[in-house]
Amino acid sequence: MQFLRAIFKKPATEPAMDSITSYRVYTREFDKTLASNQLDSALGPLSIEHAAALDAAWQRYQGALVDWRMECDIAALEASRLVRMQTTEQMRNDTVVSILVDHSGSMRGQSILLAAATIDVATDFLVHLGCKVEVLGFTTTSWQGGRSRKHWLSERPRPKTPGRLCDLLHIIYRTADSTLPHAGDLRPMLRPDLLKENVDGEALQWAASRLRDRPEKRKLLLAVSDGAPVDDSTLAENDHYFLARHLTEVIKNIEAEAVIELAAIGIRNDPAHSVTHYYRIAESIDVPQDLGRSTLDLLQRLLLNNGQQKSD
Repeated sequence: MQFLRAIFKKPATEPAMDSITSYRVYTREFDKTLASNQLDSALGPLSIEHAAALDAAWQRYQGALVDWRMECDIAALEASRLVRMQTTEQMRNDTVVSILVDHSGSMRGQSILLAAATIDVATDFLVHLGCKVEVLGFTTTSWQGGRSRKHWLSERPRPKTPGRLCDLLHIIYRTADSTLPHAGDLRPMLRPDLLKENVDGEALQWAASRLRDRPEKRKLLLAVSDGAPVDDSTLAENDHYFLARHLTEVIKNIEAEAVIELAAIGIRNDPAHSVTHYYRIAESIDVPQDLGRSTLDLLQRLLLNNGQQKSD
């Protein structure tokens, strides 16, 4: 079913014709929300081959990004200086930032490696400013719809246009109440068996609901993604814009509510699917190497109430 990805990744400029109430979920029975150290319970233990690949990726993460991290650290120091000059300690202590990371298959390789390193740098930057930071990820437990699709296929008669037809996996890497000076253990983010499909709309709803429960006065939600939502199983049984339309409506509702400041930074694999098509405040980069400094720049602008422009 992987060929469907190319067919259904249509530009996000299609009109959002239906309201969010038209979004349907076939079943939530097989969805999971887990801490990052519990992923074996959803994905199973790593095979010997995957464990070796994870070790290799982690070694690259720890040792091959020295120059990149140095550049980010310099940028973080300058951004921190500017934020401290223009905000009070009380303002920063009363701010919580949730970073939501797309774990789609197209993030495989250098993109997810640099995304993990960027999250580490950004968390360190925010924590040292006195902000609370939460780090979340989203994907699916299986390709091709998983147990949800198998259940749907077994029904007689089988419901048509069943709605979202996959098993969501939402991951908590760091809670906002954590006292760690960094992002926590991001090693599981590099698991070879982790990156699959991406249902962005429901992931945003989940992250936003966690932020609404926080006591901080100011709440920021930053999505890190590489394009449009795609789940082959869902799009094969519904209209082509089912997930993209839902994402657009979720974003519209969060922005209209005005409780959470929403922004996104995207790695632009295809300009037609840039995050700038969805989010009012968005930054799009051409290569993963730019993710660190661009994220710091966007966070600086958000903290200084100057994140209003789109960059494409």
